[in-house]
Amino acid sequence: MRMNKSYTSKINRLILVGSNLVLVMLSFSFLGCTDDAQKVVNLNTLVMQDEFDKQGAPNTALWNYNIGNGQNGWGNSELQYYTDRSKNATVQNGYLIISALKESYNGSAYTSARLLTKGKFDQKYGRFETRIKLPWGQGIWPAFWMLGADIDTNPWPAAGEIDIMELRGQNPTTILGTVHGPGYSGGQSISKSYTLKNGRFDTEFHVFGIEWGPEYVNFYVDNVLYNQITPADVTGEWVFNKPFFILINLAVGGNFVGSPNDETVFPQTMLVDYVRVYK
Repeated sequence: MRMNKSYTSKINRLILVGSNLVLVMLSFSFLGCTDDAQKVVNLNTLVMQDEFDKQGAPNTALWNYNIGNGQNGWGNSELQYYTDRSKNATVQNGYLIISALKESYNGSAYTSARLLTKGKFDQKYGRFETRIKLPWGQGIWPAFWMLGADIDTNPWPAAGEIDIMELRGQNPTTILGTVHGPGYSGGQSISKSYTLKNGRFDTEFHVFGIEWGPEYVNFYVDNVLYNQITPADVTGEWVFNKPFFILINLAVGGNFVGSPNDETVFPQTMLVDYVRVYK
């Protein structure tokens, strides 16, 4: 989903109006959408980007770290301790490298990193995308996702969550796109998977993204639209009408993936080529 990208998946579009490229989504019948869900979007303005082209620590003007483990209230029964150490998160050779290590650290058996733009960048609506080569293995859980910027005063799930990409490491051909909100969180979240017909997400880079407007969140993998979620699809309040911030992390274990086993290799590495946001 780069600029001037080509959409597939049964979308009639490309209307040239003056000098602006307006993408008119004329038919989502394969997603079960009605005329009310047809959208017109113009998302050509790049408003945030990190190309990870400066060696060393991630850009502190954009990224914070979560530090700690499940005792910090993050839930999911994950096994790692998140740190801000360079051995868990660093920028090298044009990539953000997030590494999960098997080591005893502050009472946890694994370490990793979770980066977030909270307090430094958030946005309501637009296109959010990244290009990543994912890790794999039983109990490995990489994600690129978003939380409502009001989460400190409006606790989860009321703040809302958009999981642009999650992968169960034991299934390296399939990712999921999901939303969580009041009445549809955790095991009751609204979700759909996308499976590669050829290849795996750990053997090459893929682009993961959403296009988000007042009454829809569209999910893409490599320019392919595979899921659209609208207010009609959720079983509670639609909370995706305010700014959200971005998170990138590599978890170990947890309710979603289970624990690593004897065949899970460490260290595990998540390579992030870029993060870009358009409006």
